[in-house]
Amino acid sequence: MVPHRFGESSPFSVGIEEELFVLDAETLELAPTPPGVLDGARFKAELFTSMLELNTGVCRDVGEAVAELAELRLEARRRLRPHGLELAATATWPTGLAAEQEFTPKAPLRRFAEYAGPSAARQLCAGLHVHVGVSSPEECMGRLEAVLPWLPLVLAVSTNSPYFEGAETGMASARAELLALLPRSGAPPVFADYEAWARFAESLVELGLADDLMRLWWDVRPHPRLGTLEVRMPDQPTRLEVTSALAALTHALVAAVEPSETPADRGLYLQNRWAASRFGAAAGLVHPEGGRLCEPAGLLAELLERVEPTARRLGSDALLEPLEGLDQAGWQTAVGRSEGVHALGGRLVELTYDAL
Repeated sequence: MVPHRFGESSPFSVGIEEELFVLDAETLELAPTPPGVLDGARFKAELFTSMLELNTGVCRDVGEAVAELAELRLEARRRLRPHGLELAATATWPTGLAAEQEFTPKAPLRRFAEYAGPSAARQLCAGLHVHVGVSSPEECMGRLEAVLPWLPLVLAVSTNSPYFEGAETGMASARAELLALLPRSGAPPVFADYEAWARFAESLVELGLADDLMRLWWDVRPHPRLGTLEVRMPDQPTRLEVTSALAALTHALVAAVEPSETPADRGLYLQNRWAASRFGAAAGLVHPEGGRLCEPAGLLAELLERVEPTARRLGSDALLEPLEGLDQAGWQTAVGRSEGVHALGGRLVELTYDAL
């Protein structure tokens, strides 16, 4: 069995990762992260030098994690500004051109870029990752199957990437479409148990198809080194209060479900994932229990009702309010059409630090 740290942290501890874009402060075009900004812990390199990742530690609850993220956003900005750079949170940068971006000169990232080729070169997108501590490998796999049917709704609510390379894509989440180009993306395969997952991950390394067990870009995955179930579904939000709300929803969902021994329906998942990425807040989603088509707003209300007692117990129920009526992709499209994509970029920078 792959060594793991499940059960080492308190039950349902939480950690959050945000992926942000680095910009020239004058032009608001993507720019490389200078040496010395990253520390490999709180601030990590991403595939492209024009992006960076913010990482919280292991936190008791979402409120603590988001307070840490607020400090990280401000500290990253403080480190970048002397270099004439700015920071912005969104899931794609409206005017960014993938072909002009430099890959980060780190060996693992270089190897991935060479292996994935044009698929890697298109990954100019950013997501929100929420880690939830669980007590055992078996519990991790059971909760994965239980939350999977609800994750397309999380995507539909979070969509924040209608633009790519200066143009409207017609997708509410261009990021979800870009991620689908990667090997081992979307829903994870069905595994009988944690040992089956471990054998699969180890076989990729043994066959030379991956250089690490975690070269898995699924929307949700076990993370044995951290002892967490990692939900990677949401687009990166712009306002920190939306990060807080989506993290609270995800955290409560993982904690509220009963671990399932029955695999989730992957066919239904794929349909709902596509609909969420295409239409966002206006998507028609098949109910996770099947049989009827739902609008995201109604389905979200049902999910919030289901998880509210757990969110209250976790101390995060008050953080969920910004989800009501949320449509980041629709807002971006409206601003882009009325003011232009360059003006949209300025608005995104402002909102990245709104209320901080």
